[in-house]
Amino acid sequence: MKQPHKHTALLFIALGIVAVLLLLIDMATGDTYIPVLKVWAVLTGGEYDETTRNILLSIRFIRVVVAGLIGVALSVSGLQMQTVFQNPLADPYLLGVSSGAGLGVALFILGAPLLGWTNFPLLQSLGIVGSGWIGTAVILLGVAVISRKVKNILGVLIMGVMIGYVAGAIIQILQYLSSAEQLKMFTLWSMGSLSHITATQLGVMIPMLCIGLLFSVACIKSLNLLLLGENYARTMGMNIKRSRTFIFASTALLTGTVTAFCGPVGFIGLAVPHVTRLLFNNADHRILVPGTMLTGLISMLLCDIIAKSFLLPVNCITALLGVPVILWVIAKNLRRFK
Repeated sequence: MKQPHKHTALLFIALGIVAVLLLLIDMATGDTYIPVLKVWAVLTGGEYDETTRNILLSIRFIRVVVAGLIGVALSVSGLQMQTVFQNPLADPYLLGVSSGAGLGVALFILGAPLLGWTNFPLLQSLGIVGSGWIGTAVILLGVAVISRKVKNILGVLIMGVMIGYVAGAIIQILQYLSSAEQLKMFTLWSMGSLSHITATQLGVMIPMLCIGLLFSVACIKSLNLLLLGENYARTMGMNIKRSRTFIFASTALLTGTVTAFCGPVGFIGLAVPHVTRLLFNNADHRILVPGTMLTGLISMLLCDIIAKSFLLPVNCITALLGVPVILWVIAKNLRRFK
């Protein structure tokens, strides 16, 4: 049963307020704690010393924006994958896009030294982000071709899983042949990091994620039709191949961009859509898509605050907070079959 519009609007307002509060707390948290009132004053143009202003606007603000973008992008991607595949345990990495990004980064960090390509100027300028994006683009192209050719959605799922296994096997071979220093660099990337993104990189990251989110918004009607399966959607006049391509392109752009810039950040895309459904008690994607964006933003800011407080990789925190949600989903589905 749908909630009243007033209740839904109040919930959106409440989530918005929580998001703003967490944003201020996240900016206040770091090596040196800065009072939240000072943070608010700096953000609203108040008078404060130049050192505090530089710390907040040049360092912490970028990290907070990156955390928010990751939460929004991965959460929406997870919602789309769960709807398309009709699987509550589907996540943004299901299509193998992150595996492609991981393989690109592994070839850059681990493979280039083995092949003696470290002195190539073009390769040096490419960097981790560039290599991750090339890996993402290759997989995106493959997924686009597969989704146009394969009628059964299960075939796309199997191909995505296979891509992940192949990429994982190649990465393991590269890890086995690499030095300890290269392995450490790749391991640190795979843990997920929000702190190394520069303002220039953010200027590239934001437009790509915005394009992916626009695709998501454009696919809301298709996602609602897919709730009852592809056969029903087809009878309603939906072009399955075109809609699937748009949804997969959106997921690939969102997930691939996040992975290339920040490494694979797990569990957010898997857990947040379920939390959003529980909060709004609604299956309509006109409510779920913006709701998932807000909930994902809040979740990632919370994870970032905890990660900075305990000096831990953000992936550890997302896993600790995400696993209980996944166990609840599994238990709920098991009770349904009793």
